[in-house]
Amino acid sequence: MRLIMRNLLFALTPLCAFVPKIVYGQEGNRALPDPFTFNSGKKVKSVKEWEERRKEILETMTREMYGTSPGRPKNMRFEVFDLDKKALGGKATRKQVTVYIAENGREARFDLLVYVPNQAKHPVPAIIGLNFIGNQAIHADPGIKLTTAWVENSRMFPCAANGKATDACRGVNASQWAVDSILARGYALVTLYREEVASDRKEYAFQTGVHPLYPALQQREDNFSTVAAWAWALSRGLDYLETDRDIDAKRVAVFGFSRLGKAALWAGATDRRFAAVLSNESGAGGGKQFRRGIGEDINRLCTVFPHWYARSLNKYKGKDTELPFDQHFVLSLIAPRPVYLATAEDDKNADPQGEFATARAADGIYRFLGTSGFPDVPFPALNRPVSGQIGFHIRPGGHDVKMFDWIQFLNFSDLHLQK
Repeated sequence: MRLIMRNLLFALTPLCAFVPKIVYGQEGNRALPDPFTFNSGKKVKSVKEWEERRKEILETMTREMYGTSPGRPKNMRFEVFDLDKKALGGKATRKQVTVYIAENGREARFDLLVYVPNQAKHPVPAIIGLNFIGNQAIHADPGIKLTTAWVENSRMFPCAANGKATDACRGVNASQWAVDSILARGYALVTLYREEVASDRKEYAFQTGVHPLYPALQQREDNFSTVAAWAWALSRGLDYLETDRDIDAKRVAVFGFSRLGKAALWAGATDRRFAAVLSNESGAGGGKQFRRGIGEDINRLCTVFPHWYARSLNKYKGKDTELPFDQHFVLSLIAPRPVYLATAEDDKNADPQGEFATARAADGIYRFLGTSGFPDVPFPALNRPVSGQIGFHIRPGGHDVKMFDWIQFLNFSDLHLQK
């Protein structure tokens, strides 16, 4: 209610009262596009006009980068196939839910793994995120169903046999999922496996998961990309959570790491039901600015991972500075909801300075919408989080999710999601 009242006040207030720290268009060849300027050149002067501009930004980024996603399916159902009220030694209730989606004579399905803390007062807030190796990989809990989707067998995760999960895959990725800490803080944890939603192997791109349900969306330049499909599936997970009486669906944060952090940001940008976004080392196409020219660029994204984004992004290969937007526009779409960007010192592809630049560049929109925005501070020292409505930290180490990251995500979530 307070935010609504502030927005009513700001709708009558000229933009000149809200001077952003970033002066858009004043940095030479790396000039950042201005989220306050319509494509026509007109300037946003009120919150009502910002809503019009936000719609324009969403349409532009959908067309030029992420691709068009379908709406909420008309034929969708949820089946709770597992319920254990004494999971994890009695600390949690474990639910496993299959999401079934039928379209165009085809059906897709993927599983949600849900842990609800037993000691917290229900309904509880929740954190939902995609995982890399299957639901069974985030914890050694023997009750978790082994995924039947393809699973990689790599040096990091040497557990699959002939592309299938085995019992050796249980808990293999547990170090990146602070399950006990999340539950102890009073949050439910919800996760789903990327490969059950959409293949991350470019030779199988658009052939598995939800993509075959929407063949017409692949017959266009702004096709339904893999990152967009992952984000769309996170929204379908939220559809289920709205039916679960143990979860407060109005207090759900979406989380993601690396390429799944890109999807988490896009989920927050496209679905305003997500109350907060937690993105860890999402890098190019996620949290970092393309225009810095450091780390991954559009050419690499479109060449090595051509399925991640829409085909329309190919025209910007080698032309990162010519994008009509940059990644602070994604944060602008999330605004005024809280968003946290985490990064690591040795993750050069993610470009820590570039992620910090995104947080700074989004500050003006957040303040315009009546929030604390991003503190006006220099690039922080290691392990020194910066927190307003936008949060940021850099820690030692490389591309990973550490307990330090989760502590900051939970501290940030406590500020914004706990009653």
